Amino acid sequence: MALPFQITVKESVLELRKLQRSNGALIGKRLLMLIEIKRSGKMGISKRELSLITGINHNSIVKWRKLYNLSGIEPLLKHGRVGGYKKSIFIKEEHDKIAIKLNDPKNGIKGYKELLEWVNKEFSKDIKYISLVKYGQRHFGNKIKVARKSSKKEPRSADHF
Repeated sequence: MALPFQITVKESVLELRKLQRSNGALIGKRLLMLIEIKRSGKMGISKRELSLITGINHNSIVKWRKLYNLSGIEPLLKHGRVGGYKKSIFIKEEHDKIAIKLNDPKNGIKGYKELLEWVNKEFSKDIKYISLVKYGQRHFGNKIKVARKSSKKEPRSADHF
């Protein structure tokens, strides 16, 4: 059986904990791996043992250990995820106009369908209904009002009481 990959962690456990607290969850798992290597005291700890202790996939552990051994801690502190966020469907000026329209008690907007018609006419945009609903919920805290089912029984008259 082959010996586990041996790396020496240069940072102390306190330094790693401090970095772990200041970075997000993605970086925290990488630092947890280094902390466990440092704590083990062994020259090498297997990827399977680290995987069981930390709950991290062994393939990630192999990749991160090699990266740490080649370049130190700096590359582990960068996750490499950039962008991927959708642009908003409204620009700032349009957002402000919608906020004014929704907060005006005399505007007469009764629901999202009416707001959708107003937005399409005002901004000359073809926006889907669900996109406007989700935008309203996310930015203004609006909710869709749903009518409750009415009873199919005949209403009781007051003289029965």
